[in-house]
Amino acid sequence: MNTFKKISLTALGSTLIATSAFAGAMSVTGSAGINFYGEEKADTNNGWSMTDEITFSGGGEMDNGWNVTVSMQLDGSETATGNLDNRSVKIDTGEMGVITFAGHGGDSVVGGKDDVMPTAYGESFDVLAAGAGETGTTAFNAIGSAGSDNMMRYDNSALADGVSVAVSYTPSGTGEVESSMDVGIEYTGFEGVTLGYARGEDNAAGGTGNTDNDTMYVKYVFGSVTVGYQRSEIDAGTVANSDEFDSMGITYAVNENMSVGYHASTYNAGDQAADQENTNFSLSYTMGSMTLSAAFVEEENRGGSTAAGDDVKGYEFDLGFAF
Repeated sequence: MNTFKKISLTALGSTLIATSAFAGAMSVTGSAGINFYGEEKADTNNGWSMTDEITFSGGGEMDNGWNVTVSMQLDGSETATGNLDNRSVKIDTGEMGVITFAGHGGDSVVGGKDDVMPTAYGESFDVLAAGAGETGTTAFNAIGSAGSDNMMRYDNSALADGVSVAVSYTPSGTGEVESSMDVGIEYTGFEGVTLGYARGEDNAAGGTGNTDNDTMYVKYVFGSVTVGYQRSEIDAGTVANSDEFDSMGITYAVNENMSVGYHASTYNAGDQAADQENTNFSLSYTMGSMTLSAAFVEEENRGGSTAAGDDVKGYEFDLGFAF
């Protein structure tokens, strides 16, 4: 009987030791907010809305030193996937880079850098783009690249000091006739300076509808001021489908809690006579886990249209909480 107990306890101890080698950790983060939006020519009556999301992350270190992290996000605004929004598996191999498989909500390299200009709150085009103007013309956003569920991405910032590289792959499937690939590089070797370039494909349409998209940007931080300029292009088989996008931004940190910013962009569509022009004056104030933000925006020639109804002004206020 004593021999049996000894064997059982030894086996149990061995099991616990083996299990602890693969022990991981779970964490939960989230945010919630109250938002109010208004547009002078919008046809919506209620500008109030609520934002909320909770992200569950779990992972651990493998025997070879790699770290694996699984992340899943619940978002009350997401309805297409039953409130389950961004989700991914990330494998951090250390100096060999990070491999990410995004089941939903992943960024291609160009898409993730579509507009990286400094702003206190929001880009110049995103506040008004969320609402419908009286004419219903669709607004232009920044230039990205192909994106879908089940994307793969590789990032490495350990190849050389100040240099990071990224590669993304968007497989063919629903909404993507052909697969697409992006590559990008960013350099931060000079104090305060960020230089970046990314080039990718958008082969969602397939055949003659495929395009090559690229973006380049520069940002500089000096003291409390951050400035930047970005230029992006769509290179298509026809002039009508070839577009250009220019963006600039500047922010000033009044103190450690408050920032103000100005962001402007121009979208030149090859099939439109007029350029869409956007400006955004924004500010944000942070106190602990609470952030109060505001943006005052103006858009001319929405979607390249010169109709009077497509010159729009608007505003957005957001009270957010992080936990």
